[in-house]
Parts: sequence; structure tokens; C-alpha cells
Amino acid sequence: MAEPASRKAQAWLTQAQHDLEAAKANAAEGRHALACFLCHQTAEKAVTGFLYEKGAEKVWGHALADLCEDALAFDPSFDLVKSIAVLLDKHFLGARYPESLPGGVPAEAYEQADSERALEVAGDVLAAVNQRLGAND
Repeated sequence: MAEPASRKAQAWLTQAQHDLEAAKANAAEGRHALACFLCHQTAEKAVTGFLYEKGAEKVWGHALADLCEDALAFDPSFDLVKSIAVLLDKHFLGARYPESLPGGVPAEAYEQADSERALEVAGDVLAAVNQRLGAND
């Protein structure tokens, strides 16, 4: 990936990569709920980095649906990223809080299949952001 122009954008993208690695490690240890939350964080930070790189002064919110909608203003092809990124929004609260799931807690409700899919989506979002930034040099 080409180096983003702004330090702020680079910091968000670097942390996104670290969060993805942490998600993989947690999934490997059977901590699937935490892995899913970290996958959401990966995508959120990647899109935030994209927005800062494209000139956004402030980035608000955590919902990938909203962040990707903001990114569409800079890159109309971001609708493709949005279509997969939104799959991670359910993990922002659902993977963390006991009251978010009826009749269970996230640590007991999330399974390997959940974290495998979340890892795939998060990796795709991060790769798509990196590709879009590298293609615009």
C-alpha cells in the first residue's frame, strides 16, 4: 500500500491492522465474541483512516453503515465496501454486552463460524481501503 499523506490517516490504518491481528489471535484461542468485536474495530478504523486521508476534518460515529456512507462522498465505488462492511455492525454491541443478546452472554453465544466470517469481512474491508488509497496516488 502506498503511504497515506496524513499521519492521522496512517495511525488509524496501522491500528486497524493491529486490531485484525488481535482478532485472529483471539479467534484462535476460542474468544469468538471478542474476535468479532475486534473485526468491527478493524473495519471502523480502516474506513476512518480512509476518510481522514480523503480530507475529512472530523469523523463521527461507530456504525460502518454511516461511515461508509460518508466515504461514498469521496469514492462512489465505496458502495461495494459498504455492502460487506455493514455485516460487522451487529458485533459493535452484540459481541460485548450481556444485555445485547436475549438469553445469553456474548462469550457463550459466539462460535467459531461467527469469528471466521467476521475475520473474512474485516480483512476484505481493510484490503479494499488499502487498495483505494494506493490506487489514488
